[in-house]
Amino acid sequence: MPEVSRYHPLLVTLHWILAVLIIAALALGALVMVNIPNNDPMKLEALRSHMGGGMLILLLMLVRLVVRMRTQRPAAASTGNPALDRLAWISHRLFYVAVFGMAVSGLLMALQARLPAILFGSGGALPTDFWVFPMRTFHYLFSRVLMTLIALHVVGALYHTLVLRDGLLRRMFLGRRSIAKTDAAPVVSRRV
Repeated sequence: MPEVSRYHPLLVTLHWILAVLIIAALALGALVMVNIPNNDPMKLEALRSHMGGGMLILLLMLVRLVVRMRTQRPAAASTGNPALDRLAWISHRLFYVAVFGMAVSGLLMALQARLPAILFGSGGALPTDFWVFPMRTFHYLFSRVLMTLIALHVVGALYHTLVLRDGLLRRMFLGRRSIAKTDAAPVVSRRV
C-alpha cells in the first residue's frame, strides 16, 4: 500500500477548525459562563453560543471520523520510546471519546434542564443551578479530561518539534502530499 507524507487536506482543515472551536467552547464554559449568574440575561446568549458551538463540534467530529477512516494516513509516528508511543496512541483515541462525551453530556443536560424550549422556543427561566442535573457532573469531568488531553497534545507536539526535531508537525499542515510506494520493485537503470 502506498504511504503518504501528510494527512488528507480535509482532515487537516477539520483538525485546525476543531482545535479552535473546542478551545473556544471550553473557554466559554469554564471561564465565562461559570461567572455569569443564571438570572442574568447574558447567560442566555452565552448558553446559545455554547450549545450551538457544541453541536457544530459534534457534527464536525463525526465528519472528521469518517474522513479519517476513509483516507490514507502517514505511517505511525514514533518517539523512540514505547511508553510514549503508547501514550500518544491512547491519547489520540481518547480525544474522540472526550469530545463525543462532552457533546452528548451537554445535549443530555440541556434536555434535562429544558434548555431548547428556554433558549430557542417559548422562553422561561433558567434553573437556579445546573449542578442539580446528573449530566452536569459528566460534562464537567469530560471537560477536564479534554483540557488535559489538549495540554498533553501540545506538549507532545513541542517534544517532536524542539527535542526530536523530526518534522512531525508537517503532517498536520496543508501542503504537497507526496505518495511513496513502499511495495514497488526497485528500478534498475542501465547505461548503454
